[in-house]
Amino acid sequence: MTESQLSSIPRWKALLAESLTTAGQLADHFGIAADKLAPVIKSFPMRINPYYLSLIREPGDPIWRQAVPDPLELNDAAGMADPLCEEATSPVPGLIHRYPDRVVLLATEQCAMFCRFCMRKRRVGSMTWEDRLDATVDYLTRTPAVREVVLSGGDPFMLDDGVLARLLARLRAIAHVRLLRIHSRMPCTLPQRVTDELVRVLQDAQPLYLNIHFNHPGEITTHVREACRRLADAGIPLGSQTVLLKGVNDDPAVMHRLMETLLAMRVRPYYIHQLDRVCGTAHFRVPVERGLAILQHLRGRISGMGVPHYMIDLPGGGGKVPLIPAYIVEKQPDHWVLRNFEGRTFHYPLR
Repeated sequence: MTESQLSSIPRWKALLAESLTTAGQLADHFGIAADKLAPVIKSFPMRINPYYLSLIREPGDPIWRQAVPDPLELNDAAGMADPLCEEATSPVPGLIHRYPDRVVLLATEQCAMFCRFCMRKRRVGSMTWEDRLDATVDYLTRTPAVREVVLSGGDPFMLDDGVLARLLARLRAIAHVRLLRIHSRMPCTLPQRVTDELVRVLQDAQPLYLNIHFNHPGEITTHVREACRRLADAGIPLGSQTVLLKGVNDDPAVMHRLMETLLAMRVRPYYIHQLDRVCGTAHFRVPVERGLAILQHLRGRISGMGVPHYMIDLPGGGGKVPLIPAYIVEKQPDHWVLRNFEGRTFHYPLR
C-alpha cells in the first residue's frame, strides 16, 4: 500500500494493512525457516499487526507464543474442531443460543491478530455477519426469552464504525433485548482502534458492557492504558477475560501482576478460562490443578474485585461452570471445617 493510500485511511486500518500474514514475511522479520511454518499457516491462518509484533522481545516469550505459529499446532491428536458444539446450538448461521436468556452473535470472523490458541481456529479469517443479519434479527425478534446479545467473533471491533453502529441499532430496536455485550481483544492487540468515533458508537448503544481479552502484563502498554481510559471515561463498564496458557500466564506472580494492573485501569477481571480442547492448541494446555492453585494464590492477596472466576466451558455444549479451590475440608452436623487462602483451617459453627 502506498504512502498516500495509507494517509487516507484510519491509523488502525493502516496498521492492519501492514500485518504479517505469510511464512515468508515472518521468516524475513525473525530470520527463521519459512518451510517449517508454511504448513501451519496453511491450516491455521496467521495475522500479526505491527503494533502487537512490536511487543515481542525475543522468540518464545509470552507475546511470541500467542502470535507466532508453531509446528506443534499440527501435532494435536486429542483436539476437536468444535469441542463446545457451537454448530449444534446455532439456530441460524452466525448465532449461538446455548443459554435460555442470551445468545452469542458472531459479528465477524476477522481479528487484528490471530491468536494461536483461538477457540474458533476452524473459522477464523472468513465471512462477516452482513449476509446473515436479517435471519439473525428475525430469530431474535421471534424469541422473547433472549434478553442479552453478546457480540463476539472474530472481533466485533474489526467492523467499521458505521457498520457497527447499524448492527447495534438493529439489536437495540428489539424490545426484549435489554443488554448488549461486546467481547473484543482489539483494545489489547491494536489499541489504536479505540478512536473517539468508536467510543461515541458505544455510548449511543448503552446499556452496553465491554469485555477485553488480556493474557499477560506485557500486553499492557501506554497505548492500551489510553484506550481503556477513553472507554472508562465514557462510562462504558469494562471487564477482562483471560485464557490460562502454558508459557504465557501459568504462573501465580504473572497472573497476580496482570489482575492488579487491570484493576488500576478500571478493567475488572471477569473470567480466567481453562483452554478449550480445540485442534492445534495442545501445547498451550495447563492442568486444572495449576489453575486452581493460581486462583487460590490470588484470593487473599489481591482485592476481591481482582479475583476472576475460573471457568471451564464443558465439552459437548454443556456450558460454563466455575471451579474453586477446595475450601471445605469437612462437614459435621454442627460445624464445617474450612480452609483459608493461607491453608489454615477454621471451625465454622452452623448453630
